[in-house]
Amino acid sequence: MRERIDMPDCIIVEDRDAVRIIRMNRPDKLNALNTELTQGVLDALNAVDGDDAVRAVVLAGEGKGFCAGADLSEFKDLTPDQQHRVLTRADLTCRLQSRLQEMKKPVVSAVQGAAVGGGAGLAIGCDMMVAGADLKFGYPELKHDIVPALVMTGLQRQLGRKAAFEMVSLGRLIGAEEAQALGLANRVVPKDAVIDTALEIANQWAKANPMAMAAAKALFYRVADLPFDAAMAAGRDVNALMRGFRRTEK
Repeated sequence: MRERIDMPDCIIVEDRDAVRIIRMNRPDKLNALNTELTQGVLDALNAVDGDDAVRAVVLAGEGKGFCAGADLSEFKDLTPDQQHRVLTRADLTCRLQSRLQEMKKPVVSAVQGAAVGGGAGLAIGCDMMVAGADLKFGYPELKHDIVPALVMTGLQRQLGRKAAFEMVSLGRLIGAEEAQALGLANRVVPKDAVIDTALEIANQWAKANPMAMAAAKALFYRVADLPFDAAMAAGRDVNALMRGFRRTEK
């Protein structure tokens, strides 16, 4: 029997065999990331790596949108005279955005409707992204007199400098087809098929040897930032390590 997971009301966790679906549950706010939701998603992701029964994850949002980014209503309390609170909140966001790549299990985002700002960062921070045909994706922070500071790194690494700067500086929202053409989305499907398509991907991942999957994911992100020779050396080390992986029944 699986261990019960205690989560706040803003997080819905559902297990389907070896796949865990994590849903952000603030549909009336388009799943805008307040402190509670940000911490809840991070806690849910941390719980995955501690559960051997879970081999893959789908990250989704309840309601009409995936995630509308940061909850701007909290910003009134994040002022220069509250520097400790500002830094604590920023650190939480950094840890969430980083966790998606650091965790051992692969994660696919199931994205319908709005995925903007921090929500866009979560969507593309996952290992793969399934986009609904109704996707509205982008970084409109400058239009609100703020900077997409904590999601800029992930965007630039996926898009390259010119395209990423255009998205950040113009704040234009793009649709699903353009997101796929830019390499941000792996699949574009009708909005009602987003979860099922993401589950198909996650179920394929779940069939892989979990040690091999974890090693492949870690190496994938590690070599992305290494010079060629160092990346090849890292690959050589994993190649030797994988000889000791336990074989799984096919």
